[in-house]
Amino acid sequence: MLGSRKKYGTIQLLALAFLGTSTDLRAQPPSVEKIIANSVAANQRDFEAKDHYNWKERDRDGNGSKTSQVTMIHGTPYYRLIAVNGKPLSPAQEAQEKKKQQKATAERAAESPQQRRDRIEKFEKERRRDAEMMAQLTKAFTFTLIGQQRLRGFDVWALKATPCKDYQPPNMETQVLTGMRGQLWIDQKTFQWVKVVAEVVHPVSIGGFLARVEPGTRFELEKAPVSDGIWLASHFAMKSDAKVLHMFTKASQEDDTYFDYQKIAGK
Repeated sequence: MLGSRKKYGTIQLLALAFLGTSTDLRAQPPSVEKIIANSVAANQRDFEAKDHYNWKERDRDGNGSKTSQVTMIHGTPYYRLIAVNGKPLSPAQEAQEKKKQQKATAERAAESPQQRRDRIEKFEKERRRDAEMMAQLTKAFTFTLIGQQRLRGFDVWALKATPCKDYQPPNMETQVLTGMRGQLWIDQKTFQWVKVVAEVVHPVSIGGFLARVEPGTRFELEKAPVSDGIWLASHFAMKSDAKVLHMFTKASQEDDTYFDYQKIAGK
């Protein structure tokens, strides 16, 4: 579950590398630059609002699935297990998980000001890294409008993106953008992302000799409206293939569903 807590923002941003099919244009759309700029602005609003919600999350892997209730407690999320392989916990297991959450809540409430700052700062550091990744998107890719479509009930613009040849990644996290391409579907009314499909098309070294992301690595993200014009992730799937130190292969696969978002009172 730890990876799920950290990955949402980063993977959402990494996933802006796009691939797909074309359709005929039915109406004169805004410029690609305007579509992308408005899309980035909409995603920034969503990104900032993410921590104003509690939600449920179902994470699937090769061993089955686990569903958690995710609750923001004193500034950072807490994951409480509520189901395994689609089946609710037994009364005894549920009581145990609630007891764990009560303990965690009490521990956070009893923190010193410095301990709380340190915990929240660690969480916010990850978010700032994600925000920096978002700022790199318009620099890392060349976007092309390839058509208008109907997707999941939304009228969307379909755009493909290919890496800019002269893009210079400012840090290790953004290096992966140089080897990705794909497609983005943007809602025509709100400029929100409806779906993103991204794939690595040529090997990308991360941190020099430390690791290399291989072709076949693929991300898929879907978002949906929650409230107040905010859209948040509804589904994320990833299949990755990487070599650590160029010798050891590390493959992984995830399929996560996010649902039942609830606005936190007072947020």
